[in-house]
Amino acid sequence: MTTTMGPTAGEILNRWRTARRMSQLELSVAAEVSQRHLSYLETGRAKPSREMIIHLATELDVPLRERNTWLKAAGYADVYTEHGLDEPAMSQVRHILETLLAAHQPFPAYIVDRAWNLVMANPAATALTEMLIPPETSSLFQGNILRLFLHAEGLRPHIDNWRDAATTLVHRFERELKERPGDTDLLQLFDELRSYPDIDELPHRPELPSGSDLLVPIHLQTPAGEMRLLTTIATIGAAYDITLDELRLETLLPADHQTEAILRHLAR
Repeated sequence: MTTTMGPTAGEILNRWRTARRMSQLELSVAAEVSQRHLSYLETGRAKPSREMIIHLATELDVPLRERNTWLKAAGYADVYTEHGLDEPAMSQVRHILETLLAAHQPFPAYIVDRAWNLVMANPAATALTEMLIPPETSSLFQGNILRLFLHAEGLRPHIDNWRDAATTLVHRFERELKERPGDTDLLQLFDELRSYPDIDELPHRPELPSGSDLLVPIHLQTPAGEMRLLTTIATIGAAYDITLDELRLETLLPADHQTEAILRHLAR
C-alpha cells in the first residue's frame, strides 16, 4: 500500500513565492530575512518556526486556509479557525451580513465563498433568479454562481451580452486560481467550467484587472422586460477566521430607470 505525501513546507514556500512573482532576494528584503536562510527553508535544509511561516505568509499574502496547510506541512497545528455561519460564535457576524443584504433591497445582493458557492442572498436576488430559472433545472447548478452564469441551461440564454460578461467572469476566476495555487476545489471547478460549450473559445484577457472588471454590465431579457445591470464585488475578509476571509459580497445595480422600476416591482 502506498501513500501520497503532500508538498513539504519548503515546496509550499517556493510555490507561493513563484505565484507572487518574487525572487528570493525580493522576498528576503521584504520579509527582512537573509536570502541564504530562505534558500535553506525552500530546500529543506532548515525547518521554519511557526512564527516564520506566519511572517512569510503575511508578506506573500497567503490566504488563511493555505496558511494552515503550510503550518501542517511543517508539523504545526492550525492557527486560523474556521466557523460555519450557523454556529453561535458567528451570530453577530451573521447578523451583520443579513443587515448588509437587507440594505441593498430592492436590488439583488448575495454572498459567496471562495468557490462561488451561494452562502446568503436577499429576497431581490432570489426573486430575480426564480423568475429566470425553472425549479426543475436549479439543481444543475448546486447553488454555485459560476455554474448558474456559464451553464447552457442557466442564465446564459437570457443574457444578450453573455460572451463579453462570461469573458470577464472566467478571467476573474483564472486570476483567483493564480492567487490560490494548489486549491484543488477551485481547480476541479475550473475543469468543470471549461467543459461547458464555448468556454474555451472565449477571448484571452490581460492578466491585470481592467476597469471593465470593476463594473461588469449584464443585459438580461426577462418576462418583466429588458434589464441592464452592473455587477460589483466586495471582499469581506477577516484576519482571524477562514470563513470570513473567503466571503465576498456581490451586488447587482440597475443601470437605467427601467431596470430599477422592474426590480422595485419584483420586491413588492
